[in-house]
Amino acid sequence: MMYIAFLIALELGYLIIFFTSIFTLVHIVRFHKNFGVKFMAILSFLTIFNAVIVYSSLYIYPITFFISETINLLLWKLSILSGFISLILTTLIYTFLKEYKKIPDFPFLLFITLFGLLIGFLFSPNSINIDVNVAETPPYLITDTSRVNFFFNFTTGLIVIIFQSSIAIYYIWLSIIIHNKARNKEITKYLIISTLIFNFPILMYIIYILSHMPIFRELHILSLWITIMGVCVMLIKQPEMFLELTNKIYSINIYHKSGILLYSYKFGKTENEIDSTIWGNILIGINHILSEFVDKKNQIEVLQTNTSDIIVNYDDIGFAVVLITNRKNAILKNLMEKFTINFKRKYENELLEIQDLNKLINVSEFKETKDIVEKSFQLYL
Repeated sequence: MMYIAFLIALELGYLIIFFTSIFTLVHIVRFHKNFGVKFMAILSFLTIFNAVIVYSSLYIYPITFFISETINLLLWKLSILSGFISLILTTLIYTFLKEYKKIPDFPFLLFITLFGLLIGFLFSPNSINIDVNVAETPPYLITDTSRVNFFFNFTTGLIVIIFQSSIAIYYIWLSIIIHNKARNKEITKYLIISTLIFNFPILMYIIYILSHMPIFRELHILSLWITIMGVCVMLIKQPEMFLELTNKIYSINIYHKSGILLYSYKFGKTENEIDSTIWGNILIGINHILSEFVDKKNQIEVLQTNTSDIIVNYDDIGFAVVLITNRKNAILKNLMEKFTINFKRKYENELLEIQDLNKLINVSEFKETKDIVEKSFQLYL
């Protein structure tokens, strides 16, 4: 009776998570720009697609529908491989929450090595055995999921346990580092809680390998679906959460081509405040002098100091946006470009009026730029 309830829960849960994931995938495609950069949208899409459409399907089919021992065992082995891929993709998201597109060598070398070992051992004879305790003639629906079980041999089980344990430890370690370095501790506090919850399905899978009790196999997939449901909600409601959380903006300065500061916005008090103004003026001055003699493609776009990176975005209407950050990346460049377009659209008439360098500039006309800054960089406030 208990396993019939599990069967109903598995089938109902699979349908719910399947259609939720389809909705989420369509949403990601339609609103990929909300993720800051296209790469993060693609990575999120692949993670959800593999975790639900591929892994969940391969996982649920051989324990609820029996065709033959060979086919069910093959599907189960493929589910293990796709599960490894899902965990690696999720690890990439965690890594990029810390620092965009910077992958540490050792952890991922370990993960890839274990993945390679798994492929080798998984398709060797007797790496996993299937036990079917039914008298019916296949194919048929399995009403008692406990009657079909999979047994890992020592080597295969050890590789899976080491891999999943390493992933779980790495998640927790990254979450703590991100929390300590994050610009918004309130957001990362929930990241740590989510990480602990996400490790529960991993724990259930490890216990299943050690005990071979089907109940932990079912608890693994059900708890995983609950976790994925939460991720889908985040992807739809707050996709900016998946931007780099340790990246900080110190200030944004907008300069006229004459070098006059049109607007300045500080993201809290930092030791970089004086640094930003000084370097901003120098940078704009140098570039507008050089621009009389060289092509725009030769203008300086990034300048580094000991404590910050200074990113510059030029516009042909005669102004430049200078952003001072602890670390430049493609996410900030993308947000800067959007901000520059919105600023130009709002103040195009005012900017056209001050094309003449002899024209008196009234910087108070740009005071409402604050609204554009806060809308464009709301996650960094």
